[in-house]
Amino acid sequence: MSSPPVTAGGATEHPAVVLTGITKRFPGVVANSDIALTVRRGEVHALCGENGAGKSTLMKILYGMQQPDEGTIEVDGEQVRFKSPAEAIKAGIGMVHQHFMLADNLTVLENVVLGAESLHGIGRRARARVAELAGRTGLRVDPDVLIEQLGVADRQRVEILKVLYRGAKIIILDEPTAVLVPQEVDELFDTLRGMREQGFTFLFISHKLDEVRAIADSVTVIRRGTTVGTADPKSVTSRQLAEMMVGSELPSPETRDSTVTDRAVLTVAGLRLSAEDGSGRPVLDEIDLAVHAGEVVGIAGVEGNGQTELVEAIMGMRHADSGKVLLVDRDGKINDLTGQGTLKRREAGIGYVPEDRHRHGLLLTQSLWFNRILGFQTRKPTSTGRWLDVEGARADTRRIVERFDVRTPGIEVPAAALSGGNQQKLIVGRELSGEPVLLIASHPTRGVDVGAQALIWEQIKQARAEGLAVLLVSADLDELIGLSDTIKVMLRGRLVADADPATVTPEDLGSAMTGAGVAGGESE
Repeated sequence: MSSPPVTAGGATEHPAVVLTGITKRFPGVVANSDIALTVRRGEVHALCGENGAGKSTLMKILYGMQQPDEGTIEVDGEQVRFKSPAEAIKAGIGMVHQHFMLADNLTVLENVVLGAESLHGIGRRARARVAELAGRTGLRVDPDVLIEQLGVADRQRVEILKVLYRGAKIIILDEPTAVLVPQEVDELFDTLRGMREQGFTFLFISHKLDEVRAIADSVTVIRRGTTVGTADPKSVTSRQLAEMMVGSELPSPETRDSTVTDRAVLTVAGLRLSAEDGSGRPVLDEIDLAVHAGEVVGIAGVEGNGQTELVEAIMGMRHADSGKVLLVDRDGKINDLTGQGTLKRREAGIGYVPEDRHRHGLLLTQSLWFNRILGFQTRKPTSTGRWLDVEGARADTRRIVERFDVRTPGIEVPAAALSGGNQQKLIVGRELSGEPVLLIASHPTRGVDVGAQALIWEQIKQARAEGLAVLLVSADLDELIGLSDTIKVMLRGRLVADADPATVTPEDLGSAMTGAGVAGGESE
């Protein structure tokens, strides 16, 4: 190992983190193999790689959530071995997870202090410390406001605030821009740059290579569990990074040829839904929407503006106060689904890729073939009508695994054993296998790598060309613009504008999503 650099004063300055020879094995798979990683103090160091490449396992090892089978960890020149996250936190390492760990019914202050009451109490000292740290993160909200009243960007700042409060100087950010619009990404990057100047060190996990090149000081690429190399983001292109990650060029969601027909498959008319808090406030306000065969209709909106409620009302997971949901099947028959439950809607021909695959898409403790049955328990090939067809489910799961490149030791393993990208490919494969007339795809590539992205995009494009109607909700504006034939902007429970994917920019769309302007189309 090379000697640490010598500072101007003659003292040595060790790297913030040095991982050497890290190896971690699970039954049937080597997640990390002889990984080397050096992170300098006061830098933003990006970690890139496919889903299943071993990034998350490596970060869990650094954060004390898992123990390495081989290898060493050094933090500020001292060799350490963390047995728990609590030990990592004591050493100054914090982690902001992709899925926020906040209690909606508690205030900002309560969320930050929760579990760390021994540091500054719960009164005046704690409040003063939170206020001081809030200035560093750019969080300009009342500490007594409830988390449920905050937007996504401010929630993320609260997560960063939590790890700072616990003394973190080295911060792991897992897919931090996944749910942010471009303006919010710019604000986050301004925050990171300001904190970097104050001596904080960041490990930045992301699949968005353009963003990695914009914020990172250096990039380490992991492929199939081992280190491929470290690159200077100022001198490497996104295409070159993608080739390092997956051995192929960066995929594009762009769709050139229109396949839109004049046959409306989904018609939503006058859909209205009130908030569940009893206030009577509409979370969906007179929604009118049509999706035609061969068309992808994209819904753009900052999270919390009704997209989730719209999807769940169409799926029958929430019961609308008023309005109609009509679906035309392959034979041209109009099905009024307004009063039907979710299973009936699925049987009528709706495929569903949920925004949270763990809550609504999979049973994580069950096998892959068992998960193939979900939503299809009354239909072939997983059912004979009265009885489940286990062999049919197994055979079709093998087909999905092969066609959708689901990387797995076998179909008997639990869904939890797969990486996030492979879980997503399994869900997309299952939902397209039922020959749906409508696919509702909610953030279909969130948190997946460029390889899985390309496959999912290609499958959606192919199904669209064969006449599938697609309702696409996505926070990835490049994906939304690239895949959609029409984009509708959702704000405070209403569809407020149309945008033309051929002319709109992500910045225009982001502006319309925040209510600042109309995105390349006519206001409704």
